[in-house]
Amino acid sequence: MTKVKVAGFGVSLDGFAAGIDQSLDNPLGVRGPELFQWFFPTQSFRQMQGKEGGETGPDDEFARRAMAGFGAFILGRNMFGPVRGEWPDDQWKGWWGDNPPYHAPTFILTHYPRPPIEMEGGTTFYFVTDGIEVALQKAREAAGGKDIKIGGGAETVRHYIRAGHVDEIHLAVAPVVLGEGESLFSGLDLRALGYRTVEHVPTARATHIVLAK
Repeated sequence: MTKVKVAGFGVSLDGFAAGIDQSLDNPLGVRGPELFQWFFPTQSFRQMQGKEGGETGPDDEFARRAMAGFGAFILGRNMFGPVRGEWPDDQWKGWWGDNPPYHAPTFILTHYPRPPIEMEGGTTFYFVTDGIEVALQKAREAAGGKDIKIGGGAETVRHYIRAGHVDEIHLAVAPVVLGEGESLFSGLDLRALGYRTVEHVPTARATHIVLAK
């Protein structure tokens, strides 16, 4: 049965999932990369970039689980790029180059329509203007029975959690405080929504917590 998951989602000790002032030079916002120091050294991340080597162990296992086995992805528009408002042209095709790491149909939530973009490696970006429910329906149809990942950002994750659609949440809690940024937990009562901790693995760079209903 298809499950909807949040996986590999970096968050600071004070609950921020991205820094402020996202831009072309700061895709994760100012200080946002501090949330992913557990991820960048892993073998899984290096393989995504076509590189060899990298660390193995629990961080790498969680990194692998965060991307493997998904039949479709859903992203908020800010996760796709820094462009705001109407699409000025068709030049921007995501942060990831010609071969994005998704390798599956990927649905972008936006208010502004745009034709699909077929990329290398099996990724096709579809732009959904009808809201989170329609995006999820399309993702289920495209996933072929595999799981669906809600890839972020924080606002998109909150919408899907509040709507009751997310079955499992993997948070990689980084040992840093950002002070400001995109809050993940604002307006969420995870306990009231039925989540409980089913896995808890501390490493030198993060504490991995998996919540499920």
